[in-house]
Amino acid sequence: MTDEISPDLFECLVKLAALELTIEEAEYLRRQLNNQLKAIHELEAIPLDLETPITSHGINYSPSISPTLRSDEWQAYLNPELILAQAPETEGGYFVIPDIPHQELK
Repeated sequence: MTDEISPDLFECLVKLAALELTIEEAEYLRRQLNNQLKAIHELEAIPLDLETPITSHGINYSPSISPTLRSDEWQAYLNPELILAQAPETEGGYFVIPDIPHQELK
């Protein structure tokens, strides 16, 4: 395995994602991500016939076995106040989302 998420790279990613992790959480997550990269490299190493088509799903869903798509229909929710009451902050019937600080990448 040649790719590995170093502690410095992981620290940069944590800052970009605005995560607050303890040292133990950060190291655990970094190890887990490196394990995922290792698994990806193992899958990449499996020899495949060049004639094998690329797929986006493990099962080939042909139109004959795929369910019919339903039409999208808007339906009013009877009590939107119940949903809004669960939010920490609302304004004018909308959720208020805090700003995420952005920084320019160097």
